Amino acid sequence: RYAAVSAATLAGDEKFWAAIRARFRLTSDYINLENGYYCFQPEEVLAAFIGHVRAVNLEASHYMRTRKDDDKLRVRTRLAALGGCSPEELIITRNTTESLDTVIAGFDWKGGDEAVMANQDYGAMIDMFKLQARRFGMVNRFVDIPMDPASDDEVVRTYAAVLTPKTRLLMIPHMVNITGHVLPVRAICDMAHARGVEVMVDGAHTFAQLEHRIPDLHCDYYGASLHKWLAAPLGAGILYVKQARIAKLWPIYGDEGVSAGDIRKLNHTGTHPVHTDLGIENAIAFHELIGIARKEARLRWLQQYWTGRVRGTPKIVLNTPADPARSCAIANVGVEGIKPGDLAKVLLEKYKVWTVAIDGALVHGVRVTPQVYTSTGELDTFVRALKELAA
Repeated sequence: RYAAVSAATLAGDEKFWAAIRARFRLTSDYINLENGYYCFQPEEVLAAFIGHVRAVNLEASHYMRTRKDDDKLRVRTRLAALGGCSPEELIITRNTTESLDTVIAGFDWKGGDEAVMANQDYGAMIDMFKLQARRFGMVNRFVDIPMDPASDDEVVRTYAAVLTPKTRLLMIPHMVNITGHVLPVRAICDMAHARGVEVMVDGAHTFAQLEHRIPDLHCDYYGASLHKWLAAPLGAGILYVKQARIAKLWPIYGDEGVSAGDIRKLNHTGTHPVHTDLGIENAIAFHELIGIARKEARLRWLQQYWTGRVRGTPKIVLNTPADPARSCAIANVGVEGIKPGDLAKVLLEKYKVWTVAIDGALVHGVRVTPQVYTSTGELDTFVRALKELAA
């Protein structure tokens, strides 16, 4: 019935999205606007995941020794197809942190080497860079990403101004996790490559939220979590490494059975909960049932729905670009005179709206992350809360 309806038209069709909402089990205790950390699975994916747990548990070592590797390759292949890359360039990890830290730790750093990143990048990766600085004497250089840039070139120039002949790796977020700002990744990668610098992309909030093929970004490394926007079982992620970059990376754990040019050398995890990997397939099926174009359009529509009702309101501060093309689901909002932690607390205790406080890296507010099951009625409650607090 909806095949001929454009994604843009369908984005505001509440009847269609109510049918999607019905496939999730939701708590009545609060309105969940914090899906960016971890979005629980829809009921059919959860049921399948529990079935995988039971099936693996039933066979135990027999399954692990006879079927595990083939099943994991099948899931890797489906994930690679979703990301538009080769299965030989992708592995399944536990999360974005593990993925990108594997790359950071895999570099053969020398004293004086430089890495560039933003103060708005995710803290776990910044911590890993700081660890390498203490261990090897490499140097970390930081930029501040423009909050509401006038053009892509403004963002590109921000990074270009910090690169030097000593820069070996540039880390950039595809989407800034605390504001929802979508960066012009391909333009940044092309600029960096022209200066001989490799680029690692934090795709934690864009894989399964924005329609894109990883190789089209022109990056060298890309990591993402699958328990966010794909709504896969908790503890699943991916790492993409461009084929030409695999051989030079040092693995965290030794594995003499895999060649230097095989990406599986970075995935020597020992015995792990393989049922999580199996559940990824079910999450992909649910994701494809909706379709990435429809999903992206709806998520952007939801964000614009509530931000459009508060933008310009006295004392309400939006920390997300106004241009719809520069954001999607995520936005960040503050209220003048209320600390972010206090704002998050009163939103939950008085209005039963769950968000997360962000207070640092030039961003002061609460991060708001709806999902495909979020209703306009829930966002109306949130908007009313913001306006009452601002008044």
